[in-house]
Amino acid sequence: MKNKDYLMPDLKLEKKRSLKKDNATNYRDFQMSLEANRLGQDKKYFVKTYGCQANVRDGESLSGMLEMMGFTYAEVPEKANVILFNTCAIRRAAEEKVIAEIGNLKYLKREKPDTIFALCGCMAQEKDVVEELLQKHPQIDLIFGTHNLYRFPSLLQEVMLKKIQKVEVYSQEGEVVEALPVKRSMSAKGFVNIMYGCDKFCTYCIVPYTRGKERSRRMKDILDEVLDLKQSGRKEVVLLGQNVNAYGKDLHMEDGFTDLLRAVSDTGIERIRFYTSHPRDYHSSLIDLMAERKNIMPFLHFPVQSGSNDVLRRMARGYTVEHYISLYNEMIQKVPNITFTTDIIVGFPGESEADFEKTMSLVEHCQYDMAYTFLYSARLGTPAASMPDFISKEVKKERLQRLNQRLRDIAAEKNKTYLHKVVKVLCEGASKKNNEMYAGYTEDNKLVNFSCSWNCLDEIVDVEITETHSYTLNGRVLEK
Repeated sequence: MKNKDYLMPDLKLEKKRSLKKDNATNYRDFQMSLEANRLGQDKKYFVKTYGCQANVRDGESLSGMLEMMGFTYAEVPEKANVILFNTCAIRRAAEEKVIAEIGNLKYLKREKPDTIFALCGCMAQEKDVVEELLQKHPQIDLIFGTHNLYRFPSLLQEVMLKKIQKVEVYSQEGEVVEALPVKRSMSAKGFVNIMYGCDKFCTYCIVPYTRGKERSRRMKDILDEVLDLKQSGRKEVVLLGQNVNAYGKDLHMEDGFTDLLRAVSDTGIERIRFYTSHPRDYHSSLIDLMAERKNIMPFLHFPVQSGSNDVLRRMARGYTVEHYISLYNEMIQKVPNITFTTDIIVGFPGESEADFEKTMSLVEHCQYDMAYTFLYSARLGTPAASMPDFISKEVKKERLQRLNQRLRDIAAEKNKTYLHKVVKVLCEGASKKNNEMYAGYTEDNKLVNFSCSWNCLDEIVDVEITETHSYTLNGRVLEK
């Protein structure tokens, strides 16, 4: 049996937030030892990433570190010496999927005992989940969290050379580590973190515990990364944060995100998008900037969660439906061609039929182009998990079905207006539906599958729309 070295997550520490000056964010550059640098010679790795764009960006850094260590990429886990699960904890269903996949691959440990199983990301920050993993899947060699991702090479080196099972999860963050190696997952565009963590503590959400307090990167470091992407030929940058509108608050910036977005626009990169916005921190100056700058795409992911003020209050969202609608109306007025997506939770504890109908009314007003809809999922340790919930699963599912049908109908009607129009699409690669076609997004974030007579990968091309569906468009590239 392997020796064990455990530093487990602590929910009480994860809940803490301090305004003391000595709790300021520390900045430093990534470093790797010479020993770790040679660890992967003649070995392969496989990384499986789940969840949001922030996780995808973490996966790019993890892959970058592994390749810096000498590992090469394996297309399938069966060919890998190191298998890394980069996880999401936003819903229990996401965790169950990871746990099932780890179980399905345990035979690889029996066939090749030296295979390293590692797990990181948001699941690693939950003590009950880590305990479950260690009990059910002792084949896992290494578990580390979101706050010590930069420690991965050292941790992997320790596990491989000392033959130990190691858990190292920091529950108090504070550092921003720059200059992490990165293996970009896309050649047409790049993800750029602008901040980490969230201080909102919505009652249903585990993210403030798993990702920690809000920490903004310095503007110069962000701009340097954007310029690197531009110089590499990428056409689009996607700015990432759990709540991008809070960028710069910890740096004592008055209107930090607007200032940053203006500076990113000034780099001249052709397309800029950002995720995710919180209605509570919106400034009209940001809307004005989006209207002014052509390289800031006319698209916004604007999570509402519910159309009921009573539900929003219990969620601790910090805004009313009226405030949300006023922001939406201002955006429509100033950026007439803007498109919207949103997040909606169905079946939050105490949601009445009247509350749900208010959500349906909000959907009618906003006419979303798409929405990410979910049945409420209780997260252990969050306030909502202890709220009384008398709504049956059948009622919740029926409401979700009704909502999704209306959203599909709205999206289909809106997409019909694109028929025979010519739109500009950034080609990101082969279509997932048909590998003989290409796929990419319009300026207003419509997914288009299209034909082209030449290899237009990474190009922005003019596409005539020939067919419309609820959430996708089909088309053909106009000849040059």
